[in-house]
Amino acid sequence: MFSLMEYRYRLNETKKRMMDEGIDVLLVSNPSNMYYLSGYSAWSFYVHQLLVVTLDDPQPLWIGREMDASSVVKTTWLDEQQVIPYPDHYVQSETRHPMDFVTNILKEIGQGNRTIGVEMDAHYFTGLCYQRLQQGLTNGTFKNATTLINWVRLIKSDQEIQVMRKAAKIAENAMKAAYDTVNVGVRECDVAAAISHAQIKGTAEFGGDYPSIVPMLPTGENTSCPHLTWTDRTYQEGDYLTVEIAGCYKRYHVPIARTVSLGVAPEHVKELAKVVIEGIHETLQMIRPGVAAEEVAATWNQSISKHGFEKNSRLGYSIGLSFPPDWGEHTVSLRQGDRTLLKPNMTFHLMPGIWYEDYGVEITESIRITDDGVELLTNVSREIFEKPPSPPLWVDGNCAIKRDVD
Repeated sequence: MFSLMEYRYRLNETKKRMMDEGIDVLLVSNPSNMYYLSGYSAWSFYVHQLLVVTLDDPQPLWIGREMDASSVVKTTWLDEQQVIPYPDHYVQSETRHPMDFVTNILKEIGQGNRTIGVEMDAHYFTGLCYQRLQQGLTNGTFKNATTLINWVRLIKSDQEIQVMRKAAKIAENAMKAAYDTVNVGVRECDVAAAISHAQIKGTAEFGGDYPSIVPMLPTGENTSCPHLTWTDRTYQEGDYLTVEIAGCYKRYHVPIARTVSLGVAPEHVKELAKVVIEGIHETLQMIRPGVAAEEVAATWNQSISKHGFEKNSRLGYSIGLSFPPDWGEHTVSLRQGDRTLLKPNMTFHLMPGIWYEDYGVEITESIRITDDGVELLTNVSREIFEKPPSPPLWVDGNCAIKRDVD
């Protein structure tokens, strides 16, 4: 996917950060970070696998399940001797654990008594993983390195930005699929299916990838619950909903959210949407390199407070490549207290959703920090999409369109 020069640059930057943090060996279990350093993206992360980065070696080691080793050899820049498989009897065993195998390898290559960084809070690194590593490497010292590579990933290369622009086109198509499909008499699951089809189909020029999060489609009072997905409920006239999705290309994500109404939106929803749209505009106007993340959030909060509204959750977060269950990078958050200075080619999901007890509005933008401001990655109107309800084509298996008969 990327040039060999880029992979080597990423590895060197990772090693610099390892040295800064006093880490000799880094055990990478987060599949996003594994992909970033190696290009490996198979759906094998449901079993334990690691990328081992040492300060001494020019390439990482991949250690994982035997049946997945050939995938690494065929799809990454790693030499075959850097791929070390463990036998299948380590998989979901009561007596053996893959980290037992890892500890033996680390001792064999002389790295068992070093300072070892582990991604303690990664979704794919369990408490038992840590326990078995400690038991097997009694002479090693462990340090938390959960986001070490995540911070290396924060500033995107020009190649990565090009990939994200393709993901943005897919996001636009997927939102259009939602707009085209949602209607009175249509099931929520059918809208989700249309979105998913568009996400994977991509465009005529390039196909899509599976996103790290499924479509989130809360309706009516449930719009106060932003992470609800879908049911098989049928949409009714007067329903309003929020649609939060992402386009994904080669594991890089560009999220987008919009608010939709079947018919004229309720007045309180329209009022909140106007405040959100105004706040987005004012916030985008001030974003530029050198601004702190918390300053962005402060501008947003000042804008909506003029109208008597407030938002307790963060305004946004860094995005890029990711694997389930999240499309965020887990680094910068646009909120009070985050003093990270924005730099060109950082990318964020500006997420100014506001949720109250019985309703909410989501209108979001994915952005890139440019040399002098901000680039919007998608181009979709922020206004509430008010769709005139139309009757379904089919009702209870019968065509609902009536034709005159001679």
